[in-house]
Amino acid sequence: MPETPRFATSPGHVHAVDFGHVLVLIDYRSGLVQCLLPVAALQWRDAARTGCLALMAPELATCLLTAGLLLPTPAPESWPAPISGGPAPASWGSAEHPAGVDRPPAVACRSRVKAAGALAAVFAVKRVGSAGSAMLRITTTLRAAASTCRRAATPAEAHAAVLAVRYAGWDFPGRTACLEESAAVTLFLASRRLAVTWCHGVAPDPVRLHAWIQTVDGMPVAEPSSTLAHTPVLTIGAPHRHRP
Repeated sequence: MPETPRFATSPGHVHAVDFGHVLVLIDYRSGLVQCLLPVAALQWRDAARTGCLALMAPELATCLLTAGLLLPTPAPESWPAPISGGPAPASWGSAEHPAGVDRPPAVACRSRVKAAGALAAVFAVKRVGSAGSAMLRITTTLRAAASTCRRAATPAEAHAAVLAVRYAGWDFPGRTACLEESAAVTLFLASRRLAVTWCHGVAPDPVRLHAWIQTVDGMPVAEPSSTLAHTPVLTIGAPHRHRP
């Protein structure tokens, strides 16, 4: 068995969220998610302050290095402490969260066609390349789209875009879960030079990931109240002021 490196750091594309009872690691290149329970989470926090893997159990260090969640370094190099996750009452795994089961209301043909095109673009971005870098390709595409926007979408414009994508997604042959839907909405609006903020976050108890969009004022668009339980981990799309 190869010797565990003495020092390591957490790469910039790995984000950590600390909820107290669990620390969630998200790799925004590969899409890998790893949960650390309290003892392992404490070791992660201790190692983050010094970059010294001696503060971490060898088995844990090897696991994280193998997964790419840590990278070896020749000298001690601290990495950012985890962000603090929003509080959530214990549900003991019994909380219910709404899911879309009803067909969305019909939208204008032109909006439906553009929304289908946005979904197809997201599907193509995911499929062109290895599955292990699909998340990186999506976030890179969203950053490029955000850079073309001229003004912030109004809540009405953002809401209409979400409805159009959801309607188009009902019959779309590819996967249209929250990641694909929110990315498609962002691209749909960016085609009109309209900006929203794309958000990806995590909620505790049970740990679950979600992607959504919000307006420039920070309000989630066409989302259930359960979305507020998610701590945003990665956001894309700088605020834009309205231009005359």
